[in-house]
Amino acid sequence: MQLKHALLAVLVAVIWGVNFLAINATLQDVPPLLSLALRFLLVVFPWIFFVKPPKVGWRAVVAIGLTTSLGQFAILYLALSLGMPVGLAPLVLQAQVLFTALIAMAVLKERPSGGQLIGIGMGVLGLAIVGFGRAQVAPVLPFLLVLLAAACWAVGNVITRRVQRRSSASSSGLSMVIWSGTVVPVPMFVLSYFFEGPAALGEVWGNLHWPAILGALYTALISSLVGYGIWNNLLRRYPASAVGPYSLLIPVVGMASAWIVLREVPSSTELLGGALLLAGVAFAVVRFKKPTVPVKPSELEVQSLR
Repeated sequence: MQLKHALLAVLVAVIWGVNFLAINATLQDVPPLLSLALRFLLVVFPWIFFVKPPKVGWRAVVAIGLTTSLGQFAILYLALSLGMPVGLAPLVLQAQVLFTALIAMAVLKERPSGGQLIGIGMGVLGLAIVGFGRAQVAPVLPFLLVLLAAACWAVGNVITRRVQRRSSASSSGLSMVIWSGTVVPVPMFVLSYFFEGPAALGEVWGNLHWPAILGALYTALISSLVGYGIWNNLLRRYPASAVGPYSLLIPVVGMASAWIVLREVPSSTELLGGALLLAGVAFAVVRFKKPTVPVKPSELEVQSLR
């Protein structure tokens, strides 16, 4: 990979790592369900009028939207609002790589390599250590919710992989983000109405501060649209095996930025478990042999942290 493209991959990792700070800033003024509805309203409009729908069928778009967009982020936002540390969330969310491998083994009958099996074992052990560390200092529910969010993301990954196997049409990852995002705003506005109260939207407009506004714009425009635009371009130029490992920088950036901005200092147990988890993810995603067949970018690698 050329240096300028490697730097762009690092830039995307930084964008997506800092994204958790932006989400947290929005949640200070906006309740989680309403916050997610507003975010995806900005993701979808007005861009949907300029981007063609992905050529994979509406059922696949809805399924990916319900899992990767709605399921993952609704649970993640709830976990952060319940006290999940901003720096720890992107680390635990990387469990989606392990879950994707396990679900693909069961559903798609994919045979894991030795490196993948080692990585899954290391990752599970790392998650257990992080969970143990969390349980010693805080309620474990937010941690479990982030794991559930990672599982939703993994299910979306497997659906995407199955769609790519059955369809010869190639679709832009940005197109999938925008069109699959259409399933989010209406259900989230309805849930917000019933669980956060019909007056929530009016109260938000009356108490909205600039950090929350900038956070919402960052998550929708910078993280989702700009980040994906760069990432998709890299996937068109290089094999996914060359681009994908840069996503390992996301939790590093997320933890470091939360440490600097929010003074969130992870415990030694969490650092140990996190290091083991990232090592496991590295074993699961990094190829140790060059592919003998040219690798065609798929939507799976496009559905990354945002």
